[in-house]
Amino acid sequence: MQSYLIIFYAYLAIINLIAVLLMISDKSKAINNQERIPEAYFFFCSILFGSAGTMLGMLLFRHKVRKWYFTIGVPLILLQNIFTFLFLYSIVFENTLKY
Repeated sequence: MQSYLIIFYAYLAIINLIAVLLMISDKSKAINNQERIPEAYFFFCSILFGSAGTMLGMLLFRHKVRKWYFTIGVPLILLQNIFTFLFLYSIVFENTLKY
């Protein structure tokens, strides 16, 4: 069971790195007036447990911070990610939930 947890943590690191890199890339494209990355990509990455990286990119690079659906949506997705992780952890790794 421990190897599954290591794999999941590696997945979290990779998906959050991708989210930060998407923010950096889109910020650079915005400055240079190039074709932008669709906003749906940021939300898709956030839903796949990359919300911490998306939020970090928003705060570090001050990107997408004026859009209400990012300033409200990404933290809500982060909460959903945390609760989903805790729920799955309790079922898969600890078997603490009894039905």
